[in-house]
Amino acid sequence: MKSSKVAIMLVGAAFVFSSGALAGESNKGKLHLTEKIEVEGKTINAGEYKVEWTGSGMAVQVSLVQGKQTIATFPAHVTEQATPNKSDAYGISAEMEGSRSLRAIYIGGKRTTLELERKEASQQTGSTESK
Repeated sequence: MKSSKVAIMLVGAAFVFSSGALAGESNKGKLHLTEKIEVEGKTINAGEYKVEWTGSGMAVQVSLVQGKQTIATFPAHVTEQATPNKSDAYGISAEMEGSRSLRAIYIGGKRTTLELERKEASQQTGSTESK
């Protein structure tokens, strides 16, 4: 009887600590855009944004949030870099018609990079740069 109570307490404690560890893993970051860019055909103005994503691996859904308003939502995949990113940054592609499309978000202080899917035409005609 006594050992079953101890076992139940240990299982309960393990559950509490594991859920706390999962809650500590944050799928959030910040993004400071210095220029107007396009994401999934939508124009995003320069400014400060929160980046939040759900899922993992090849199938994450990313949201750009400004204040309490979600500005854009788009699919991406998460890659882990060998070393943490020094600061928040983003990568863009310059398109032939002059627009600049978001291609990647680098989360400062983490090894996380969110990479957007590239459209075939953009891969052939655009050039890529980082901010």
